Amino acid sequence: MPRGYWVASYHSVQNPAAMSKYAEAAGPILKSFGAHFLARGMPAKVYEGGAHERCVIAEFESVEKAVAAYESPAYQAALAILKDACVREVRIVPGAD
Repeated sequence: MPRGYWVASYHSVQNPAAMSKYAEAAGPILKSFGAHFLARGMPAKVYEGGAHERCVIAEFESVEKAVAAYESPAYQAALAILKDACVREVRIVPGAD
């Protein structure tokens, strides 16, 4: 079974304080689902129209674990902290064989 990768790409951030509160709440929840953070922060370089905003890549045991983490009530409560603090997208993708 391939690992699952959670890729959160931020397009804009309107409220950095809310982002910090969200990160404090969400990190431990995602770790409880087995997340191992591979990258978190601002990009070193951006190409092909990407936004120079925060990016997070987390590895999970499987796609199913990553989906379960996102859909969990605990994570949804943490996500509510973001409200309109940012514009982002989250993609969950299987690892390559």
